[in-house]
Amino acid sequence: MRDMNEDAGANAGQRATAEAIERGGSGLSVTELLARVLPAGEPTVSGPEPAPARDLDPEPHHDAAGAPEAAVPDVHAPATAPEAAVPDVHALAATIAAAAAHYLPEGRLDPDTDFFDAGGSSVHAVELAAELERELGMELDLDDVFADARPISLARRQLKTTGHKPAPAAGPATTASRTPSASPGAFLPTTAVPAAAAPAAAITAPQAPSASASPGAFLPTTAVPAATAPAAATTAPQTSSAPPPPGALPTTAGPHPAPAPGASPIPSPRPPQPSVTLPLPDSGNAPRTTARPEDLDQILADLALADRLPFVHSPEPLPPRRILLTGATGFLGSHMLLDLLRHSDAHVHCLVRGADEEAATARLAEQLRGYGLPWNAEVRRRVTVLPGDIRSPRLGLSEELWHTLAHELDSIVGVAAAVDFLRGYRSLRASNVLGTLTLAELATTGRPKPLHHISSIAVFNEVGIASMGENDPFAHADRLVAGYDQSKWAAEVALRRARDHGLIVSALRPGGISGHTRTGAHNPRDLSSGLISAFGRFRTVPAFRHLNAAPVDWVSRVAVAVVCEPDAWGFDYHLTGVPNTLDDVVRHMAFGGMHVRVQDWDEWRADALARLEADPVPELAFLTRVLRSPTALKLCEATLTGPAATAERTDALVDALGLPAAARYDARAQLKTFEKLAGDGLARLPRKDDQPYLWFSEKTEGSVRTVDDGTDAPCSMALTLSLASMYQLVRERRVDVTGEVTCPAIHAEPLTVVHGDVWVRPEEGIPQRHGLEHQLLRYRLRLRDTDGGLWWLEGHKYARARRDLWRQTRTLTVELGPEGEPATLTGEVVVPADSYVRDQIDGIRVAPHLTSQEKRAAKLTWLAWFGLEMGRGLLGPFARAAADLLDLRRTPNLTEHHR
Repeated sequence: MRDMNEDAGANAGQRATAEAIERGGSGLSVTELLARVLPAGEPTVSGPEPAPARDLDPEPHHDAAGAPEAAVPDVHAPATAPEAAVPDVHALAATIAAAAAHYLPEGRLDPDTDFFDAGGSSVHAVELAAELERELGMELDLDDVFADARPISLARRQLKTTGHKPAPAAGPATTASRTPSASPGAFLPTTAVPAAAAPAAAITAPQAPSASASPGAFLPTTAVPAATAPAAATTAPQTSSAPPPPGALPTTAGPHPAPAPGASPIPSPRPPQPSVTLPLPDSGNAPRTTARPEDLDQILADLALADRLPFVHSPEPLPPRRILLTGATGFLGSHMLLDLLRHSDAHVHCLVRGADEEAATARLAEQLRGYGLPWNAEVRRRVTVLPGDIRSPRLGLSEELWHTLAHELDSIVGVAAAVDFLRGYRSLRASNVLGTLTLAELATTGRPKPLHHISSIAVFNEVGIASMGENDPFAHADRLVAGYDQSKWAAEVALRRARDHGLIVSALRPGGISGHTRTGAHNPRDLSSGLISAFGRFRTVPAFRHLNAAPVDWVSRVAVAVVCEPDAWGFDYHLTGVPNTLDDVVRHMAFGGMHVRVQDWDEWRADALARLEADPVPELAFLTRVLRSPTALKLCEATLTGPAATAERTDALVDALGLPAAARYDARAQLKTFEKLAGDGLARLPRKDDQPYLWFSEKTEGSVRTVDDGTDAPCSMALTLSLASMYQLVRERRVDVTGEVTCPAIHAEPLTVVHGDVWVRPEEGIPQRHGLEHQLLRYRLRLRDTDGGLWWLEGHKYARARRDLWRQTRTLTVELGPEGEPATLTGEVVVPADSYVRDQIDGIRVAPHLTSQEKRAAKLTWLAWFGLEMGRGLLGPFARAAADLLDLRRTPNLTEHHR
């Protein structure tokens, strides 16, 4: 093994190079960088190296701990000299890390730290890839960036693409040993020495834990894929006699090799180049249909970690009193926090990222208020905020606090997860898999505690899967392409292994989590919300089988019921509500005023991308990236072509506990959410200037008289009443009006309606004139004469306790006057009896682009709604008159003696 203390001069040269890169003093392209460090005789550019052959053994061998065994080369094979390209990998990785640091909150990034774990976003990843192409000439596939966003991995991939074989290194595949003093919760991997730094050693499988190791104290061991094992045998370094401090972050062992002799320092940056925008991945490239082999190796290694959990007894079946909740700042987690406080007496400990308790508390309060949830003294009294991180050993908590929680908590609710449909498995595993296993370790430490894990129906996201029942088998791991699907699959499968150790695990699987039915709060990053936003904005939908989505208030309430009911622990539940079919979505959106056109998936995707590029919507930028990513497209395909999720166990639980039954997320339930989406710029509600989809005419005749002298004059109206959407009726009970008003007392020529509205039962039909007249309709028109003068007209249809009901529904009391002045004319106009049915029932017209079935449904919906409102309005005065006659009131009105 190479001596750790190499030549000081060589190290000094390497440090100078690294410091130059840190200061931004690297303007080299990849080719220029390689030319500086490679021997003169070695070519700088060559064709892509073919992928090494891989043994796809369907039954991989496992070691004693359950982890897949790494390929072990012959330990007696002669050692080969380190490759000359080794310095290039680390120098290029440092350059990438320095560029990536500008997009991160802390302004720095280690070469072996994932860009997203350090605080980068998907938008920043796209910008970083464009900068690397512009400044270094690196041609990166964004799917590769999202799959593993560590600078060292990007550097290796780039060198492999350009034909320069980097020296093999552990990368995400790591080795670790377990010592008796290893601390609980140390789930983060320890990276092994790169193979090039130790050419004479041998790769060895991790040793089984010693008998003296404390329960739950272990480090993860990751097998080295056979395809990446170097020809020279290597071995992981031995652990030192002194144990690592508790919670120590992973480190890369071994120094970087010295630069090649004669290599000069990195020169100053080259002159600025023209800006280049990196195109998003084009799905014209054949999307991947199976998982990456290296991801499968990592998944198998992560699953083996669950086998190291200790065996425990079942917890006491009592409602929880002290709960640890992760993900309380997220959309579902914040609603679950409030539901836990509302429906239990428990004190809730919330794990929140933050520099200290004050910062974490402020972050939690801000998120709750952002979702329209309260943050008051009562909530603060029953909530303890713990600054920590699900990705860190022991959740980022001190050893003392870890053990305190282990002995005091009686329930753990894991909601925290990284939800990003573009990132790969290796980028998500720290949050979604290792974090879940850390919670499982806490649940098995101290007093036994149930673990309630928020999973996802993404575990079934295999294209062509037959069914999605609560007890149905998951998708095949090798057919899950998206990293998010893989991480949720691995987390739940690992917890199934934990069940074999006695841990009580409840798996709660939501589908799409839609907006709150009462407040309209929504998650703009949820794929279902993004798709529904696009449906409403573009008035088109792709053909799909089912949309498994439920409102967040229902999902949260049922999840909390499982947490608080001991008899419900330890089972799998689907929190998907009532699945919507394509016909359901089209019908509900039409009822909400958004008539949509159904397109083929490829046609819809191309159309949506064209619209988003022509008129960018910042809030839907993530949907653009999803529709551009071949990997994410497989996730969308599986989501849209999958079967309906069934939930027999969940339905039985809801019925037994008397909770609200799952209801279809229809137009009325979506109403508040659509309004919130429109307010946030994600959707577009119907507007008055939209083309009407239903209209009919109304003609009235009568007379008006002047207010001053009572002179009568004829007056008539020829109006067209129209609906741009049923949303007007559901939300405002309003009908649009156009047409003309003929009144010679005002002007010899007809007056044109500039703006007009009719409200049905305004103010809920509150009676006027001592309760004798109940409002049925209110007209408000703005008129313009041919000379440009502006006038106003206001009219009312009243219901009275009289026998002439037919005339009451046709008679309109009107007032007219110049704009900004009092009324100068008053009177009545009446719809002729022979034209009412002909015009307003038989004469209803519907937009021609609707199908015959949709036309019939639109007519019947309008007539049923309007008839019901008129019936309620006419019933009011008769009910009041009946009460007067029967003297059902204890005290008469002050004006009753006038009747």
